[in-house]
Amino acid sequence: MKETVFRSIHEKLGAKMVEFAGYYMPVQYEGLSAEHLHVRSKVGVFDVSHMGEFTVKGPKALDLLQYITSNDVAALYPGKVQYSCFPNGKGGIVDDLLVYQLGENDYLLVVNAANIDKDWAWVSKQNEKFGAEIANISEEISQLAVQGPLALKAMQKLTDTPVVDMEYYTCKTLTFAGIPDILFSTTGYTGAGGCEIYFKNKDAEHIWNSVFEAGKEFDIKPIGLGARDTLRLEMGFCLYGHEIDDTISPVEAGLGWITKFVDHKNFIDKDYMLKLKAEGLKRKLIGFEMIDRGIPRQGYEVCDAEGNQIGIVRSGTFGPSINKSVGTAWVKIDFSKIDTEIFIKIRERLLKAKVVKMPFYKAN
Repeated sequence: MKETVFRSIHEKLGAKMVEFAGYYMPVQYEGLSAEHLHVRSKVGVFDVSHMGEFTVKGPKALDLLQYITSNDVAALYPGKVQYSCFPNGKGGIVDDLLVYQLGENDYLLVVNAANIDKDWAWVSKQNEKFGAEIANISEEISQLAVQGPLALKAMQKLTDTPVVDMEYYTCKTLTFAGIPDILFSTTGYTGAGGCEIYFKNKDAEHIWNSVFEAGKEFDIKPIGLGARDTLRLEMGFCLYGHEIDDTISPVEAGLGWITKFVDHKNFIDKDYMLKLKAEGLKRKLIGFEMIDRGIPRQGYEVCDAEGNQIGIVRSGTFGPSINKSVGTAWVKIDFSKIDTEIFIKIRERLLKAKVVKMPFYKAN
């Protein structure tokens, strides 16, 4: 297994370590529910150094990105970040990602840890037609996600650049904890507010210690990936391998808002997705809330009242912030309307649920 530069720190703090996306990562420290609620109310720190980072530069950078991503990269400007995905040419998704515009003809792609090698091979192959300047810097970069309503207030102590009022999905390059050229962004994956800090591996221990010293008065705590998953699910955010994968299109996954059918953009699978929209969807990703007592898990069958399978659960959990069991599922389009009654097959029992609007948790 691979490991991040913070492994020894996690172990000293008593984290429960598990394999995740090929990395040895902390799943929890003091308990999933307590960590989840701490992020919602105060500030918590996630080690997300396993994420991948690719640079795309030069005069052909925009042309490449407009072709391989679903969102309209031309709408970006330096300091702006965009959520997007790589369509795979077969109606599915290679991965979802963040696109940062750092400067003119200068972009950073942040991809999922489990897909780094696959994504790099895909981007490299597509770039043969364009000749942009690309580099995989994943092994050189570490990242901390500092999340929670007090996160930016705490991190402001470590930089002279204003960050407290940064808009959602923006980024700045700044001096942080005395180290220049740190990338600081506000994309979030928890719905609790906060930031991401990107830095070179050699600065990792200094950054970690500085972040926790600055956050001491705000009751800052390390948080495991278990709480990261429950936090993102309460917000209805997609996770690759769950809500999205190489068999489901962005349109079917409710990601039409990052799929831009504009005249100046010709991207992979554009014609297929236009056809899908025109003909009408046969299945759709929905959010559901359990009515009967039970916790849904990925892979459980979704059924109608007669017990006929009409879909499959993609994520499920008990949401500590909402005190309910909720999940996402792919279902036949006829069962996707809000308030539709569905049944989740848990231990051979059909337990009642209903389709609800996401997000499950309404952030302030």
